Amino acid sequence: MGEVLSQDEIDALLNALSDGQVDAEEIKTTKTQKKIRVYDFKRPNKFSKDQIHSLQNIYENYCRSLTTYLSGNLHTVIEAKVSSIEQITYDEFIRSLPNPTILSLYTLNPLEGTLLMEMSPAVAFAIIDRLLGGQGQSSEKNRDLTEIERTIIAHRTEQMIEMISEAWTEVLESEPEFIVLETNPQFTQIVAPNEMIILVTLEVTIGEMVGMINMCLPYLVLEPILDKLSTLFLFSTQAKENSKEQVNIIRKKIEWAKVDMTTLLGYSEILVRDLLELEPGDVIPLMQNVKEPLPVFVGSYRKFKGVPGLQGDHVAIQLTEIVEEGRDQDG
Repeated sequence: MGEVLSQDEIDALLNALSDGQVDAEEIKTTKTQKKIRVYDFKRPNKFSKDQIHSLQNIYENYCRSLTTYLSGNLHTVIEAKVSSIEQITYDEFIRSLPNPTILSLYTLNPLEGTLLMEMSPAVAFAIIDRLLGGQGQSSEKNRDLTEIERTIIAHRTEQMIEMISEAWTEVLESEPEFIVLETNPQFTQIVAPNEMIILVTLEVTIGEMVGMINMCLPYLVLEPILDKLSTLFLFSTQAKENSKEQVNIIRKKIEWAKVDMTTLLGYSEILVRDLLELEPGDVIPLMQNVKEPLPVFVGSYRKFKGVPGLQGDHVAIQLTEIVEEGRDQDG
């Protein structure tokens, strides 16, 4: 797709044509000439489109796991998504980072070499603020971490690195291992400056704060499995059917999920005047016939009807009917 001209550029071109500074025939001739694509031999593209597409699928799966982990850990709504994937030199990546920032070095056994995860200070301070009782706000100034903050972030990033294994399952049975947490980009020379890397940028939203997490994947580390990445792309484009084993595994996980079950004994309406005059021993009649079964809710959905009673020394309810009509509707 060609470049889109701005309105100022269009006006300038029209003025040049009208003044005779630019020849229309010259423009037509230029268009017919063969277009030349610039290629920088210092930055060869070592990853194919298929491999990049496979990496995108892998880290989209990782984003789903990351969203679940952070949402449960921080008790707030978190959104993570793949923002971009590009191949650049390691030197370009390091030069683009602020100082200080949060850099986690790790290995992806059995692959040889070191990988890097960079968490922007905005994300790190939002996580720290949330864990320490705040609303998840980021720091106004970029500063180095205190010892307590460093310990908190190191533990979280270690958990985030361990989750990478699940995202890579279809390509590689791996065991990620956290090495060290650094804050100065100049101290993290994992490959030569001119070596090519894949930079996967994840956009993380915590409340109103939006920050980035960068995954630095050196070509030298991924080289042994590049063929598998291309194969993964071919298989990912085909429709997949869930096996019986996968269905059973999902069913078992759902069966272990915990939900609240509640019973509504009845309800009543009372005037504020009568409420203020209540004393111990007063009786409030409920708008519920003692002979009618009580509604039983699973979560916020009415699923059963039952009658109250005792089971030993405990209050209990005996289910007498399954609610069929409107069972999928709230209430």
